[in-house]
Amino acid sequence: METESEPYVRLATLRQLHQVMADMNTARSLADTLQTVADGVVTGLGYELACVNLVRPDGDLVVAALAGNPAAEALITGRVGSRTSWERRLTMGEAWGDLRFIPHTEGWVLDEDDVPQWYTDGPAPRFEDEWHPSDRLFAPMYTPNVSGGGGHGELIGVLSVDKPRNGRRPGAWGREALQMYAFQGAIAISNARLRANMQRALVRLEREQQALRASEESFRQAFEYAPSGMAIAEMGGDQHGRILRTNDALCRLLGRPASAMRRYSFSDLVHPEDIGTLLRTSAEGGRAELRLGRRDGTYVWVHLRNSVVADAADGPRFLLTHVEDIEDRKRRELQLAHRASHDALTGLPNSAELRSRLGARLCRRPQSLPPGAVASLDAAYGHTDLVGDYDDMGHPAYDGNGHGFDFRAGADAFEAFDHHVHTVAPEGETDDGTKGLAVLFCDLDGFKSINDRFGHNAGDEVLIEVARRLTHGVRDGDTVARLGGDEFVVLADGLGRADAQDLAVRLRNAIIPPIRVDGRAVRVGASFGIGWAHCGMTADEVLKSADERMYVEKRSRPKQHRRAG
Repeated sequence: METESEPYVRLATLRQLHQVMADMNTARSLADTLQTVADGVVTGLGYELACVNLVRPDGDLVVAALAGNPAAEALITGRVGSRTSWERRLTMGEAWGDLRFIPHTEGWVLDEDDVPQWYTDGPAPRFEDEWHPSDRLFAPMYTPNVSGGGGHGELIGVLSVDKPRNGRRPGAWGREALQMYAFQGAIAISNARLRANMQRALVRLEREQQALRASEESFRQAFEYAPSGMAIAEMGGDQHGRILRTNDALCRLLGRPASAMRRYSFSDLVHPEDIGTLLRTSAEGGRAELRLGRRDGTYVWVHLRNSVVADAADGPRFLLTHVEDIEDRKRRELQLAHRASHDALTGLPNSAELRSRLGARLCRRPQSLPPGAVASLDAAYGHTDLVGDYDDMGHPAYDGNGHGFDFRAGADAFEAFDHHVHTVAPEGETDDGTKGLAVLFCDLDGFKSINDRFGHNAGDEVLIEVARRLTHGVRDGDTVARLGGDEFVVLADGLGRADAQDLAVRLRNAIIPPIRVDGRAVRVGASFGIGWAHCGMTADEVLKSADERMYVEKRSRPKQHRRAG
């Protein structure tokens, strides 16, 4: 590219320029590309020195590559010039298209800025276009303008060149070639950066995939070999709760193979009485204690603990359920609860359990009241703040739509809306057809003499047998309890007066037959008092009423008619 050959350029020069441009796009790394760009200026464009200043992420420019002078390369490679100083340089001197030429007559003002630079010696120019050692020529490198309009893209670097081999400032062809080379260098650097970013992304992705595979393997092993049961189920949709995967521990616990477990959801396996507990258990962090069905038809107590896991960041979510066998603990808890509520000798409910069951059926206010009694009862209970009026019969008034206004103001306004079934009792001494909760108070006759004659062990055997006979003599759902000593109580719901009297006779006849104790036959009698429970009474009042009637019945029979041992 000799000056005298312009505008005619030798074919060898074009081939050489083409080759250095091709070399830029075949470099393997960003560092190789930067060095190839600098070397191409020296080998293809006829300059003795070339430097690539690369824009860093913070905006400043670093000397990334230098060609033509090993001493200068060692001196300034890696040094940084501020963006402000570079912008000043790119606005000074003469604009040769996209190039910026700062002659030695102006460049002296840049000697003290922070841009890394080298100094060359030489004689002063002898003619106008001769290159001066202090002349500076910069070729900015911009990314292509992707918007399609005029102007440049983003500045990614600046090519600094020095000392043309022919000793002259570049002519039109030289300027065009340097400008074109800078444009192609910018593309090569951008591509190299993209490749480097892609390589880093691939490496990072591979590491993440390796970590994910390791995590999945760790989860798989923790899931499969966990000592307690674990299951993964679908979350949401029509198949919510359907079991997708189970570990061996859960399959062993329920006695079901993994293939069979995939046909169920937990709602299919849970005990019918525990379905409400399961439905109330939240998916994230939910815990519950309930019973799951085994293959043999039995149930096992388990503790469920839920958590939500995702297949990917935005992938489907699944329910991970940890299932712990708590059968032994539950059995111990039930045994302790049974001991606290049942008689140790007979196994019947004790006095506290009897009062609890009886109290659960009673409330302070009866359901059925005689006409006109509502207002008086409210006054007796202090409920005088009812909203609305009463009619002449004492019933709450209604509006035109049939809506009642029997509501108390305040926090207890909705107390009347419970599901309590009021307990009523037959009226009078004759059977009027009313069915109620009968309380049969039983006291054994002649039991003390057995204790005195044969000892307490014999007495205990008699109590156990009496408890068994009483239990066999009542219906399923009735309660037989031992109050203490030789006193028993039977709760039988849905009986009329005649039904209760017949039951007392049957139970007395069941007790009278001889009882074998230590090879001898002993006999006891029984006195029954029938009381009736109804709302408005307490449990103690009901038991006291039945106890009093039992003593009346006991005194009404001649002593010789009472069965004794």
